[in-house]
Amino acid sequence: MEAKAALAGGATRIAKQHEAGKLTARERILALLDEDSFVELDKFVTHRCADFGMQDQKILGDGVVTGHGTVDGRPVCVFAQDFTVFGGSLSGAYAQKICKVMDLATKIGCPVVGLNDSGGARIQEGVESLAGYADIFLRNVLSSGVVPQLSAIMGPCAGGAVYSPAITDFILMVDRTSYMFITGPEVIKTVTHEEVTKEQLGGAATHASKSGVSHFTEPDELSCIARLRELLAFMPGNNAEDPPIVPTQDPPDRENEALDTVVPAESNKSYDIKKIITGVVDDAKFVEVQKDFAKNIVCGFAHFEGRSTGIVANQPLHLAGCLDIDASIKAARFVRFCDAFNIPIVTFVDVPGFLPGTTQEYGGIIKHGAKLLYAFAEATVPKITVITRKAYGGAYDVMSSKHIRGDVNVSYPAAEIAVMGPEGAVNIIFRSELDKITDEKAKAEARARFTAEYKERFANPYKAASLGYIDEIIRPRETRWTIVRSLRMLKNKRMTNLPRKHGNIPL
Repeated sequence: MEAKAALAGGATRIAKQHEAGKLTARERILALLDEDSFVELDKFVTHRCADFGMQDQKILGDGVVTGHGTVDGRPVCVFAQDFTVFGGSLSGAYAQKICKVMDLATKIGCPVVGLNDSGGARIQEGVESLAGYADIFLRNVLSSGVVPQLSAIMGPCAGGAVYSPAITDFILMVDRTSYMFITGPEVIKTVTHEEVTKEQLGGAATHASKSGVSHFTEPDELSCIARLRELLAFMPGNNAEDPPIVPTQDPPDRENEALDTVVPAESNKSYDIKKIITGVVDDAKFVEVQKDFAKNIVCGFAHFEGRSTGIVANQPLHLAGCLDIDASIKAARFVRFCDAFNIPIVTFVDVPGFLPGTTQEYGGIIKHGAKLLYAFAEATVPKITVITRKAYGGAYDVMSSKHIRGDVNVSYPAAEIAVMGPEGAVNIIFRSELDKITDEKAKAEARARFTAEYKERFANPYKAASLGYIDEIIRPRETRWTIVRSLRMLKNKRMTNLPRKHGNIPL
């Protein structure tokens, strides 16, 4: 029976899986977990269907491999869908196996990793299969924010099956061999007469850059599994623990003189915020999340003194670092994950405001921008904010400002903190004076004088510092040590929100 279970759908189907550039379910689990740590559960479970001749087609394990093991010595629960058995389709018994291992994860407080490769519901089982999906969805929801949940898409994931990964914390996809969609190309062609391929509709590239559904795209399955292991190293086992500490030789008080020249003197010139991030984190190692989606904001994980930290940063290279709908959603989701799992958040701010335009307004930028505001305001983990250049208007408030409980807020000397940029402000504040001047040359000179006056007053961090909104003005080279000592000070921060069932985030 052990040998039969290990063979799953049989040698022929295993060979086809390999020909498609894919590993089997067990091969994936063994690659993910530490050597000899996997303990399989429910190896001999079979389906209960007696319709359409299914009573004569029973395979041990029924298309999903479940169990627990360790990653870097830390416990992890795992399930892997097996495409060699009925195309990985989900039955009632199959769903119960997944639910059992998810319940185990919440009971012992460890992450759940799902390796998805399934054709969807097992049609022969009808509503029992649908009920199985709903049982899994419920556990995804109840476990959310309690234990980390990671989903790797390593083949098809279609129809109702997509909603379990969608609820989990991070989705990883394999380029060219995985796809996700609610309805496939054939149905779309029938209903809307659109012609689209599986890759265009729901491939890894589509979900990485257009929909934002996927957080990581990897070139092959082993790279995807390596990324899963890397991500787990940044996360605690559950919401009652702190993330693990990773050894580092990077000096905590290391100064980086190159940072003094990263931000251009001209406020309208772009630069790469990732140069500052990699210049201050441990060993220059930064794991970016959703790097191909909403590029105007950067999110990801890094370490300071070996401690896991979430990074959120405006990216001046794209849309001048403006906040738009996609950036707000991307960052809000990331901030909430960090807050749920006790990961401090460091925010680098260079934001000229929210992106203007009818597309953004009609798309609900007010509601979506409020998600990011809500996430930062709600977060009780240590929050450190570094203003590198511009912090204008409502976007200044939203980006983890002192007013929404930023713990340590510092600024570079040349930062500009104001309601809006100097040119726009001058047009409003000095409109009547400018209207009185008829000579164009004189008007231009007056405008330049008013702009210089406004810049002197607001295009620096000293007004905000005088009000206590900025705790310290630092040289860029001192950024790492400022963050490290702030994290040390905030290590034992204790803060709770008012008692409630849950808030009503603007969704």
